[in-house]
Amino acid sequence: MKHFTKMALAATVAAGLCTSAAADIYAPNLSYRTGPFAATGIPLMNGQKDYFTMINERDGGIGGVKIEFDECETGYSTEKGVECYEKTKGRAVVTQPWSTGITLQVLPKTNVDMIPILAPGYGFSPMADGKVFQWAFNAPGSYWDAASMILKFISQDNLDNLKGKKIAFLHLDHPFGKEPLPFLEAKAAQHGFELLPIPVGLKEMQNQSAQWLQIRRERPDYVIMWGWGAMNAGAITEAVKTKFPMENFIGTWWSGHDADLKIVGEDGKGYKSISFSRPMLDAAIQADIKKYVVDAGKSQSNPEEMSGVFYNRGLVISMILAEGIKAAQDHFKVGEINAEQLRWGLENLNVTEERLAELGMTGMVAPFKTSCSDHTGHSGGWVLEWDGKAFVEASDHLTPDSASIQPLEVEKAAEYAAANAPWPINEECK
Repeated sequence: MKHFTKMALAATVAAGLCTSAAADIYAPNLSYRTGPFAATGIPLMNGQKDYFTMINERDGGIGGVKIEFDECETGYSTEKGVECYEKTKGRAVVTQPWSTGITLQVLPKTNVDMIPILAPGYGFSPMADGKVFQWAFNAPGSYWDAASMILKFISQDNLDNLKGKKIAFLHLDHPFGKEPLPFLEAKAAQHGFELLPIPVGLKEMQNQSAQWLQIRRERPDYVIMWGWGAMNAGAITEAVKTKFPMENFIGTWWSGHDADLKIVGEDGKGYKSISFSRPMLDAAIQADIKKYVVDAGKSQSNPEEMSGVFYNRGLVISMILAEGIKAAQDHFKVGEINAEQLRWGLENLNVTEERLAELGMTGMVAPFKTSCSDHTGHSGGWVLEWDGKAFVEASDHLTPDSASIQPLEVEKAAEYAAANAPWPINEECK
């Protein structure tokens, strides 16, 4: 109960920061509960929403100010996403695009509108370079982090072990799916393995027979999947059908959704996914979610979904935003913060083991911190493996190869800035 006492005390002290009893902080989410990616979007959105509902019901908000966690439905459409951004930006302290395509469209607008992008574990990997991307944050990990950890895992922490091997990269033919290619291509050239990109079009997600025919013909040693929504279930079903060894099939953190594996059950045993979060069902926060949200009839989720990877990742994602809000309130001594103040808060996150314990979220994400120059934090993660019924932990905590990722971030950020000149650079950021 220690964390409850600390949080109650913090809430009491912070309540004095509130400027008005009717004040709120508007934090819209560009959700996708409809369309071909709804199966993955729904549990994530439910987790995010339930976290802030809990915060409002249990604590009266953050620093005495309630969070208005609005949703604007995009269906994962870039066009609709930009419309949602424009619709919500007037009052918003943050934008959460929930698509690499939407993120890339909104990215240039943030310098003008001065609204931070929060894209945990997605978006444009070079956003880690806070000197160039002053308003964009993808903590706690980037797609290049995910690709790095996958390679470290399958190579047993020595990428030279991959020399002469063939790795198929099955990916959505979309900005999201192409995002890891610069890193993977560089590593293939450096360590002598063959990278075989196999794109899956949006209209092919549920019928990947051509892609899996190519995989069966090429006989790769491993298949790395950058899938989303309906693509994941389609790929996993085809892998089982073609008898690809599931222990050599590993996906990014958006390709590890329980419901996709439950379709194949025992036949999917051995499939793996890198993950920056873990569903710790005995974590203290779970009891508070049940008491203040579920039992109060304020959740759209259900027990099966709430035990899964994606719902619990939604909790972690909203915690990151909440911690950014709290950091800003504490620093600026104001309750109803604005977007520019939240930018400071997201740039000064310090999610320690001790803080996770206070939040009742021990083990749900690895500790990380952000800074002026590092907008990602690079927390690392774990490999989760499907045991036929659920995802279980299959590795110790892994960390990305930051020594090779950071120079690539700087290089690609500089290329982006040059291509979009004039682009403001924070020269004071070291």
